[in-house]
Amino acid sequence: MDDPTTTAPEPGCRPEDSDVLAPTVEELSVVGSVGSRPAIGRPLVVLFAVACGVSVATLYYAQPLLPSVAHSLHVGSATAALVVTAGQVGYGIGLALLVPFGDVVVRRRLVPVLLFVAALALAAAAAAPNLFVLAVAVAAAGAASVAAQILVPFAAHLADERHRGRVVGTVMSGLLLGILLARTFSGAIAQLAGWRSVYVVAAGIVALLAVVLARTLPGEDDRPRVRYGALLRSVVHLVSTEDLLRLRSLLGALVFAAFNILWTSLAFLLAGPPYHYDRIVIGLFGLLGAGGALGAAFSGRLSDRGHERLVTTASLVVLLASFGVLALGGSELWALVIGIVAADLSIQSVHIQNQQLVFGIDPHARSRLNTAYMVAYFIGGSAGSAATGVAYGAGGWNAVVVLGGAVSAIALVVWARAQRHPRATVPRSSTAR
Repeated sequence: MDDPTTTAPEPGCRPEDSDVLAPTVEELSVVGSVGSRPAIGRPLVVLFAVACGVSVATLYYAQPLLPSVAHSLHVGSATAALVVTAGQVGYGIGLALLVPFGDVVVRRRLVPVLLFVAALALAAAAAAPNLFVLAVAVAAAGAASVAAQILVPFAAHLADERHRGRVVGTVMSGLLLGILLARTFSGAIAQLAGWRSVYVVAAGIVALLAVVLARTLPGEDDRPRVRYGALLRSVVHLVSTEDLLRLRSLLGALVFAAFNILWTSLAFLLAGPPYHYDRIVIGLFGLLGAGGALGAAFSGRLSDRGHERLVTTASLVVLLASFGVLALGGSELWALVIGIVAADLSIQSVHIQNQQLVFGIDPHARSRLNTAYMVAYFIGGSAGSAATGVAYGAGGWNAVVVLGGAVSAIALVVWARAQRHPRATVPRSSTAR
């Protein structure tokens, strides 16, 4: 038997590129599945969804806590906001440097380890004596929370092709609900027992989840042994060679930018005239996004039926139209509610289609494909948040709506241009059928 650490070029690649590709086809052939045909039952799908939601919620606990943190640690509001930035930076580092391990490390061991690290970091955040320690702890928790982005491709790996879209959609619904409900959970616990209690409770939940997953996740055969540097270089190679990955990553970046443009500015609108809502009511608006989370599973089912292009086209059109409705939301509550629901549903639908198709490029490289996609997605979201602050300061809600509409229009134009090259819009395995 050949040494699994031996590198050899993939078919169709130049020999001199072989040191960039890792794992190789030969190495990847030993990536195991549960039995000869991977399968995932509904209880396990629900567990994956819950685990993703709990993991990613770590990033969002701090947002409602900033005034309390600033008062408790004797810092200004702008300085306290660095806690949120630290969590996002940690998450971005985890996406780039930790998620690729999902292709070469047994995930039944990798995911619980990351969650235990997250639990320890959350406990450290609860005991932080100053803002610096709190920011470092939140950054570490953010990096470890990428366990969710290892579980999503793992679920796709366990699902058969006919149901992969539904499985990914359901798991992503859990992740999205985690994002939406984290703020509500954080605000409620803090109101009862203070901001530190939020991290104490979260640490306990994450530690318990780590134990459950360590006992429940399916085992896998031996994974390929690959040097870390080669593993990261292979992510770059995938981006440079896969048209579909580049297209869907760009679409993901644009729609997540639109998502952040809407949600970053919404609290400012609701707190000011004509609404003048308090924090509790503003937090409840996050529940409007539940429609997008619940609609993600339905979007996945449509993908299973081969309607990827139709769903993507319709979703991008609805996204653009939603910002037209949101323009009226500056003074009309009904328009604001309809616009939020429509925008969130369309954004999550595009996201599900993106991930479903990206995972289909190479079954043995799903974690690295997810790394490439999610890094682009994260960059787009960060850019959207940054641009929103500038837009709102310059022109208020109307400027934000124009910005969101412009980003949505760019996404639609990118997608329309891609239709000239149909082979770049579906995985090669699909075009070969």
